[in-house]
Amino acid sequence: MNSNIILVVEDEPSVRDMIGLTLEQAGYEWTSAGDVSEARAKLADYAPSLVLLDWMLPGISGLDYARELRRGEATRELPLILLTARDAEDDKIRGLDVGADDYVTKPFSPRELMARIKAVLRRTGHASEDELITQGDLSLDTAAHRVSAGEHKISLGPTEFRLLHFFMSHPDRVFSRDQLLDRVWGSNVYIDDRTVDVHVRRLRKALSPHGCDRLIQTVRGAGYRFSEQE
Repeated sequence: MNSNIILVVEDEPSVRDMIGLTLEQAGYEWTSAGDVSEARAKLADYAPSLVLLDWMLPGISGLDYARELRRGEATRELPLILLTARDAEDDKIRGLDVGADDYVTKPFSPRELMARIKAVLRRTGHASEDELITQGDLSLDTAAHRVSAGEHKISLGPTEFRLLHFFMSHPDRVFSRDQLLDRVWGSNVYIDDRTVDVHVRRLRKALSPHGCDRLIQTVRGAGYRFSEQE
């Protein structure tokens, strides 16, 4: 995962908001889902660095979704913390047996939650690292989640940010739509490859006022390339 975003899958709005406030105060970005169906969509859009997953969800349970994540090729290594009011030892063992990296019992304090999150991210090697990538006038700061062209800040959506990060990390190489879907969206996401075209257009539109849209080049019959060379 290449973002500093945490996905909170929790159907209780008050708990969700409390967790979100805690994450914001600790400097993390977050997004949320109230059930598994919504979580799948958010996972595709944001590629989070960690999932906080409530055990008791409407419809498909958090435990079953944890199993699903661990079966997916692109999500089997995704850090996962289960949140639950169940505090029996057998329940904790069940949670860990399905592949959760940790287990937090409700009610929990904000300090405990952040300590668990940071420990899991360190242990799984997903702790965010400061990285500044520069290509020509374009700069991308992964830690601050910012993009700029010279002195001008560029506003991007989360998918466009991940797409640009991938392009700038692999300059002068041609990638097909399928390759971009696998590398940016994840191989477990089943969406039309023309989705790539839509996000490339959005990215070019955001870069266009600064003359940087030319860096993303269409290679007819092959895909896309990020290059400073014409």
